Amino acid sequence: MPNHTPMTGCLPAFGRHRGYPPRDGWLRKVYLALLQDHAALRRPDATVVLGVGKSMVPAMSFWSQAFGLAARHGRDLVPTDRAHWLLDEEAGADPFLELDTSLWVLHWWLVSAERCHVPSWRYLFGYSPISRYSRAELQGRLVAAAEAAGHKSPARSVVAADIACLVSMYALRDRDATGVEDELANPFRTLHLLDPEPPAGGAAGRSHGVAVRRTAGRRCPDVVQAYASLDFAARTAGPAPGSISLARLASDPLGPGRLLLTGNEDLRRAVHRVAGRHADLAVVQSGDGQETLAYSRGPALLAEEVLATAYPALQPDAGRAWG
Repeated sequence: MPNHTPMTGCLPAFGRHRGYPPRDGWLRKVYLALLQDHAALRRPDATVVLGVGKSMVPAMSFWSQAFGLAARHGRDLVPTDRAHWLLDEEAGADPFLELDTSLWVLHWWLVSAERCHVPSWRYLFGYSPISRYSRAELQGRLVAAAEAAGHKSPARSVVAADIACLVSMYALRDRDATGVEDELANPFRTLHLLDPEPPAGGAAGRSHGVAVRRTAGRRCPDVVQAYASLDFAARTAGPAPGSISLARLASDPLGPGRLLLTGNEDLRRAVHRVAGRHADLAVVQSGDGQETLAYSRGPALLAEEVLATAYPALQPDAGRAWG
């Protein structure tokens, strides 16, 4: 029997971010550097090229791969078609990542990847049975999930660093605890997917707990939810025209409802609105009375075309860019 544990399909990549969440400008800096030289991140002057400290270079390499914007080719890193689609200086959808839409898309790419680089992220958003944890409890669950997937048991200190990075990446901070500059340096905090939560009694400060904001996806653009739905359908239902139930989209651990933190009704409304604007999409009732998202063309290409509509800078055929 195949192993379908929460971390199936994930690389045993605990702690490879070196404790750094993706910072503002990092993905673009790596993309531009790799355009010039696929070996840029392993050159002695990489810190000068990227304008960061030495310990940040491997973190930038990790995040570019985790988001699917760079891929290994031998010892080198090569920008992917997806990276060109998003970050190209002249024809990219959002080269400076100025739109929240792009942050939602990047989050989806990160946690839904077929070879996921962030198993702790995948577990927390897709498979976690509860929304609130102490850090110690979450640490134990992540170690158990890794062992169940057949990974070598990660050191608890490394898993603790994963949790700290997760919170730093997605949770808003108190303004009196961190400055505005720190907030701006961590762009994914604007999605506010996590809340730090105090331990029982709340006396020890906010850093000892983690809470997933299960309604955060209400702010996710309709087009991103529809794109993720079609992307998920392409992976699970196959490449041909067909349909997928809204219930599955909302509840599957790797579907948009779970990974984008979108409630059933919010996802349903978003898909209805987008389907109303696209001739190749429709929400229909199946024979057993369930609503399904029907698509009259291959879902992968249609997903890209739907997403392209969120970016005015793109040409009409830009949805074909990363195929």
